[in-house]
Amino acid sequence: MRFGRRLWVCPGGQRPDPATVGSDVDVVLLELDPGLAFGTGTHATTALCLEWLDSGATPGNGDTKPWLAGADVIDYGCGSGILAIAALRLGARHAVAMDIDPQALLATRENAERNEVHRQLHVTADREVEKTQADVLLANILAGPLVELAPLLAERIRAGGRIALSGLLVEQADAV
Repeated sequence: MRFGRRLWVCPGGQRPDPATVGSDVDVVLLELDPGLAFGTGTHATTALCLEWLDSGATPGNGDTKPWLAGADVIDYGCGSGILAIAALRLGARHAVAMDIDPQALLATRENAERNEVHRQLHVTADREVEKTQADVLLANILAGPLVELAPLLAERIRAGGRIALSGLLVEQADAV
Protein backbone atom coordinates (compact mmCIF):
# COMPACT_ATOMS: atom_id res chain seq x y z
CA MET A 1 0.00 0.00 0.00
CA ARG A 2 1.20 3.48 -0.82
CA PHE A 3 1.06 6.34 1.69
CA GLY A 4 1.86 9.80 0.40
CA ARG A 5 4.34 10.22 -2.40
CA ARG A 6 7.18 7.82 -1.56
CA LEU A 7 6.23 5.51 1.31
CA TRP A 8 5.14 1.95 0.58
CA VAL A 9 4.20 -0.64 3.24
CA CYS A 10 4.48 -4.22 2.03
CA PRO A 11 4.17 -7.67 3.56
CA GLY A 12 7.52 -9.38 4.01
CA GLY A 13 9.26 -10.22 0.74
CA GLN A 14 6.80 -8.34 -1.48
CA ARG A 15 7.50 -5.20 -3.49
CA PRO A 16 5.24 -2.71 -5.24
CA ASP A 17 4.76 -3.16 -8.98
CA PRO A 18 7.27 -0.82 -10.66
CA ALA A 19 4.56 0.24 -13.13
CA THR A 20 2.46 1.67 -10.26
CA VAL A 21 5.36 3.46 -8.56
CA GLY A 22 6.53 5.73 -11.38
CA SER A 23 10.09 6.43 -12.41
CA ASP A 24 10.28 9.90 -10.82
CA VAL A 25 9.71 8.63 -7.27
CA ASP A 26 12.43 7.54 -4.83
CA VAL A 27 10.55 4.70 -3.11
CA VAL A 28 10.86 4.22 0.64
CA LEU A 29 9.88 0.66 1.45
CA LEU A 30 8.72 -0.60 4.83
CA GLU A 31 8.33 -4.37 5.21
CA LEU A 32 5.79 -5.18 7.86
CA ASP A 33 4.46 -8.19 9.71
CA PRO A 34 2.18 -7.01 12.51
CA GLY A 35 2.11 -10.38 14.25
CA LEU A 36 -0.58 -10.11 16.95
CA ALA A 37 -0.15 -6.33 17.29
CA PHE A 38 -2.26 -3.52 15.85
CA GLY A 39 -0.97 -1.46 12.95
CA THR A 40 -0.72 -2.39 9.28
CA GLY A 41 -1.66 0.87 7.63
CA THR A 42 -5.13 -0.28 6.61
CA HIS A 43 -6.87 1.69 9.38
CA ALA A 44 -7.69 5.26 8.34
CA THR A 45 -5.96 6.86 11.35
CA THR A 46 -2.74 4.94 10.71
CA ALA A 47 -2.89 5.80 7.02
CA LEU A 48 -3.26 9.50 7.84
CA CYS A 49 -0.23 9.36 10.16
CA LEU A 50 1.84 7.61 7.49
CA GLU A 51 0.87 10.20 4.88
CA TRP A 52 1.76 12.97 7.35
CA LEU A 53 5.17 11.41 7.96
CA ASP A 54 5.76 11.08 4.23
CA SER A 55 4.94 14.79 3.81
CA GLY A 56 7.65 15.59 6.38
CA ALA A 57 10.29 13.78 4.33
CA THR A 58 10.37 16.49 1.64
CA PRO A 59 10.65 20.28 1.96
CA GLY A 60 7.42 22.18 1.75
CA ASN A 61 5.51 25.25 2.94
CA GLY A 62 8.64 27.41 2.96
CA ASP A 63 10.75 24.83 4.81
CA THR A 64 14.34 24.70 3.60
CA LYS A 65 14.72 21.08 4.66
CA PRO A 66 12.31 18.26 5.43
CA TRP A 67 11.06 18.59 9.03
CA LEU A 68 11.48 14.85 9.60
CA ALA A 69 15.14 14.82 8.56
CA GLY A 70 17.34 14.17 11.58
CA ALA A 71 14.40 14.34 13.99
CA ASP A 72 13.97 12.44 17.23
CA VAL A 73 10.57 10.73 17.25
CA ILE A 74 8.30 9.18 19.88
CA ASP A 75 5.61 6.72 18.77
CA TYR A 76 3.28 6.43 21.77
CA GLY A 77 1.16 3.28 21.51
CA CYS A 78 3.35 1.84 18.77
CA GLY A 79 1.46 -1.37 17.97
CA SER A 80 3.50 -3.04 15.21
CA GLY A 81 5.98 -0.15 15.20
CA ILE A 82 4.76 1.00 11.80
CA LEU A 83 4.89 4.75 12.54
CA ALA A 84 8.27 4.80 14.29
CA ILE A 85 9.82 2.59 11.62
CA ALA A 86 8.30 4.66 8.81
CA ALA A 87 9.69 7.82 10.42
CA LEU A 88 13.16 6.27 10.56
CA ARG A 89 12.99 5.00 6.98
CA LEU A 90 11.93 8.50 5.91
CA GLY A 91 14.89 10.23 7.55
CA ALA A 92 14.35 10.56 11.29
CA ARG A 93 17.53 10.15 13.36
CA HIS A 94 16.19 8.17 16.33
CA ALA A 95 12.84 6.90 17.58
CA VAL A 96 11.35 5.60 20.79
CA ALA A 97 8.41 3.22 20.42
CA MET A 98 6.22 2.71 23.50
CA ASP A 99 3.40 0.29 24.11
CA ILE A 100 1.98 -1.54 27.10
CA ASP A 101 1.16 -4.67 25.08
CA PRO A 102 4.00 -7.24 25.11
CA GLN A 103 2.91 -8.49 21.66
CA ALA A 104 3.27 -4.96 20.29
CA LEU A 105 6.78 -4.67 21.72
CA LEU A 106 7.74 -8.00 20.15
CA ALA A 107 6.28 -7.07 16.76
CA THR A 108 7.97 -3.66 16.85
CA ARG A 109 11.37 -5.17 17.59
CA GLU A 110 10.98 -7.77 14.82
CA ASN A 111 9.78 -5.19 12.30
CA ALA A 112 12.65 -2.85 13.21
CA GLU A 113 15.16 -5.64 12.53
CA ARG A 114 13.39 -6.57 9.28
CA ASN A 115 13.71 -2.93 8.15
CA GLU A 116 17.28 -2.54 9.45
CA VAL A 117 16.44 0.34 11.79
CA HIS A 118 16.74 -1.57 15.09
CA ARG A 119 19.88 0.37 16.08
CA GLN A 120 17.99 3.65 15.79
CA LEU A 121 14.88 2.45 17.63
CA HIS A 122 14.41 2.07 21.37
CA VAL A 123 11.39 -0.08 22.26
CA THR A 124 9.91 0.30 25.75
CA ALA A 125 6.88 -0.38 27.94
CA ASP A 126 7.74 2.63 30.12
CA ARG A 127 4.70 4.95 29.98
CA GLU A 128 6.95 7.87 30.88
CA VAL A 129 9.07 7.04 27.79
CA GLU A 130 12.19 7.42 29.95
CA LYS A 131 11.47 11.17 30.13
CA THR A 132 12.75 11.47 26.55
CA GLN A 133 11.90 14.55 24.54
CA ALA A 134 11.37 14.51 20.80
CA ASP A 135 10.97 16.75 17.79
CA VAL A 136 8.03 14.67 16.54
CA LEU A 137 5.50 12.82 18.67
CA LEU A 138 2.89 10.44 17.29
CA ALA A 139 0.04 9.01 19.36
CA ASN A 140 -2.40 6.95 17.31
CA ILE A 141 -4.51 5.70 20.21
CA LEU A 142 -8.04 6.13 21.51
CA ALA A 143 -9.54 9.49 22.54
CA GLY A 144 -9.82 8.66 26.27
CA PRO A 145 -6.13 7.82 26.66
CA LEU A 146 -5.16 10.87 24.57
CA VAL A 147 -7.01 13.15 26.99
CA GLU A 148 -5.61 11.35 30.04
CA LEU A 149 -2.07 11.44 28.65
CA ALA A 150 -2.15 15.05 27.41
CA PRO A 151 0.16 16.43 30.15
CA LEU A 152 2.68 13.61 29.69
CA LEU A 153 2.66 13.91 25.89
CA ALA A 154 3.07 17.70 26.10
CA GLU A 155 6.15 17.22 28.31
CA ARG A 156 7.70 14.88 25.74
CA ILE A 157 7.62 17.27 22.78
CA ARG A 158 10.38 19.84 22.37
CA ALA A 159 9.52 23.50 21.86
CA GLY A 160 8.69 23.99 18.19
CA GLY A 161 8.13 20.26 17.73
CA ARG A 162 5.34 18.58 15.82
CA ILE A 163 2.66 16.35 17.28
CA ALA A 164 0.14 14.11 15.56
CA LEU A 165 -2.77 12.81 17.65
CA SER A 166 -4.91 10.27 15.87
CA GLY A 167 -7.30 7.45 16.59
CA LEU A 168 -10.36 9.45 17.54
CA LEU A 169 -13.79 9.98 16.08
CA VAL A 170 -14.81 13.35 14.64
CA GLU A 171 -17.19 13.97 17.53
CA GLN A 172 -14.32 13.42 20.00
CA ALA A 173 -11.97 16.00 18.45
CA ASP A 174 -13.08 18.97 20.55
CA ALA A 175 -12.65 17.07 23.81
CA VAL A 176 -9.17 15.93 22.81
